[in-house]
Amino acid sequence: MMRIALGIEYDGSAYCGWQYQDHSPSIQEKVELALSRVANHEVRVVCAGRTDTGVHALAQVIHFDSDAPRDMHSWLFGANANLPDDISVLWAKPVAGDFHARFSAIRRQYRYIIF
Repeated sequence: MMRIALGIEYDGSAYCGWQYQDHSPSIQEKVELALSRVANHEVRVVCAGRTDTGVHALAQVIHFDSDAPRDMHSWLFGANANLPDDISVLWAKPVAGDFHARFSAIRRQYRYIIF
């Protein structure tokens, strides 16, 4: 089993936020579906921090585990081919098995823009 970290960005305008919700589409739902297609098995992801409805992300870090024999290029391009245009994977890297997107973070940065 390999642990892989991804950097993602998204325009959250059409989503209920990061986490699954019964009433509306979520970023997590779309990302897991795309990665599951690439892996050819169900993939569950862990994020560094959840976002709320309508919130965007520029450099969200997530991780997942898979035993699918794919190189990082395949995860990157395969995920992007299966994601909607408002969600993108920026990079993919193999990480140690004890890496955790949330608990291994050494800093976070937020920008609030209020019109």
